[in-house]
Amino acid sequence: MLMLMPAVTLAELPGRPCPIAAALELVGERWALLIVRELALSNTRFQDIVQGTGAPRDRVAARLKALEEAGVIRRILYQATPARFDYRLTDSGRALLPVLDALLTWGLDHAVHPSDPDRNRYRRQKGRRTVRTP
Repeated sequence: MLMLMPAVTLAELPGRPCPIAAALELVGERWALLIVRELALSNTRFQDIVQGTGAPRDRVAARLKALEEAGVIRRILYQATPARFDYRLTDSGRALLPVLDALLTWGLDHAVHPSDPDRNRYRRQKGRRTVRTP
């Protein structure tokens, strides 16, 4: 069942309420964005998401549930007994990919040490870095 992302009333947010704060209410937790990254990289099964994020299983389960409730992802049953699901990005989730691309660029430019040998894994494609390139 595809759900619409719940709306956040700005007046309910603490501090200086703005659309950035509203977005962070829904997807601002570390594991949430790493799950979106994993789905963008086609890791759609629970175990693959756990492995790719390095998050504890209970945190991944909680974040998947929250992201589904927010309309960022959807579950697709692939096995009935026991119930097993694939997870896919919705249109709302795919709309986060440019945000992840921007974080990737910023991370390479400002957070990853220049001599880190793994930097080259994140190559440019069509003039920009992309989270979709493993």
